[in-house]
Amino acid sequence: MEETTVQTEHMAKYRKSNLWKQVFRRLVKNKMAMTGLGFLIFIFVFCMIGPFFSPYANGGVDAININQPPSAEHWLGTDALGRDVLTRLMEAGRISLTVGLGAMVMSVFIGTLLGVLAGFYQGIVDQIIMRTADVLMTIPGLPLLFIMAAVMSEWKVPAENRLYIVMVMLSIVGWSGLARLVRSQILSLREREYMHATESLGLRDRRKLFVHLLPNIVPLLIVVGTLSVGGAILSESVLSYFGLGVVPPTASWGNMINAANSLIDFQNRPWLWIPPGVAIFLTVISINLLGDGLRDAIDPKMKSR
Repeated sequence: MEETTVQTEHMAKYRKSNLWKQVFRRLVKNKMAMTGLGFLIFIFVFCMIGPFFSPYANGGVDAININQPPSAEHWLGTDALGRDVLTRLMEAGRISLTVGLGAMVMSVFIGTLLGVLAGFYQGIVDQIIMRTADVLMTIPGLPLLFIMAAVMSEWKVPAENRLYIVMVMLSIVGWSGLARLVRSQILSLREREYMHATESLGLRDRRKLFVHLLPNIVPLLIVVGTLSVGGAILSESVLSYFGLGVVPPTASWGNMINAANSLIDFQNRPWLWIPPGVAIFLTVISINLLGDGLRDAIDPKMKSR
């Protein structure tokens, strides 16, 4: 019986490897998804590696070149402290992308863990987790973030630590929806024939979870995780724009837009706010294109519907 189980698991792994190859082929054929992926690779290289090649990476104040328009020396002009906007844009991208990815990883981990526990063990565990998720989902996310960020400002949290706290805040707000999706998938998978077979074979809960259940929700996690990065970047940008997220001297795309907070800057110095705004727009659009492409590649029937 044990040998039969091992053979069955080997066959399942072989089918999954073929499935991922098919998913990759379908994704490559999706031109919009490939366009989004290409831009994301570009923006990642641009933000992570670009500052190392900039002569203005030290971020020092240059009183002579305050609010200079774009020129051959400063391609995107300078800000109110004479700093190069292009270099600040790259450094801000590091922060915004890091916050988006970090918040996504934490929210996916928390949502997956709690959703699996709720769907697998059910009973009182399910009730506690799902009622907590219901409470979080009834509270508007952005006002809740504002309240948490205001408390953080009141406690005078150092600027260098706000990055990590913003990640935690976004993950706290974002796990509930994923937990419900994972729970519904686990409840559905528990009714499949192969899960009834695991009950008959007397397999341990750990083996059921990590061998038979979790691998089957990986496609869902990939799609939801990809799309949640864009939402996290937007939320961080909004918080930073209102001075409640990442604060100067640490740059983010949100507080770069906030730097152009006067009518004079808005009308006469568009190089201060247009580049970070365009960066946010294109990054989020590219993430959504890639997420939609992954969803269609993983579940072609959904696209036809």
